Amino acid sequence: MVSYDERTALIVVDVQNDFADPVGSLAVRGGDRIVPRVNEEIRNATEGGGAVVLTQDWHPESTPHFAKDGGIWPVHCVAGTWGAELHPALEAVADAPRVRKGRNGEDGYSGFTMREPLSGQEMPTELDSLLRERDVERVVICGLATDYCVRATALDALRLGYTTTVLGDAIAAVELEEGDGERAIEEVREAGAILA
Repeated sequence: MVSYDERTALIVVDVQNDFADPVGSLAVRGGDRIVPRVNEEIRNATEGGGAVVLTQDWHPESTPHFAKDGGIWPVHCVAGTWGAELHPALEAVADAPRVRKGRNGEDGYSGFTMREPLSGQEMPTELDSLLRERDVERVVICGLATDYCVRATALDALRLGYTTTVLGDAIAAVELEEGDGERAIEEVREAGAILA
């Protein structure tokens, strides 16, 4: 079990209806099954004095991120829709900050950075500054999906100097190709993340 204190933050990545609900437009197989484990970790973090931060994809109706506009993904997590809302079974902390990615059409895999899909220019989200304001040194990551947003968030956390733990029983993968989830886990482990 991971221990929490005021220098540790739990980052709950994209536990939203379009990913976590089986009828979501980009449903992750097993996404709904991780929600009770994520809830347990939210309670552990809160009781231990750690911060909890939630990330959400929050896209406009048209973005180069979507297949209909030239990208690879079905329309998902459009701002203000059911699909973009947090899964109803998620016991989110009322005052937990929410970092909403892709609001202006950016590719928003990582909770820490977004990329303008046409120019490729990378820009930070507010996540790093939120954590620095709280003097956070360690992050624990869970959520969806292992091979995209969890992977990217973990790699950015390591690059930014955070001691990074990924909860292996509180993530699930999209698996566009079989084995993508395991490859992502191995990549973050090799980069220095702790797998718990």
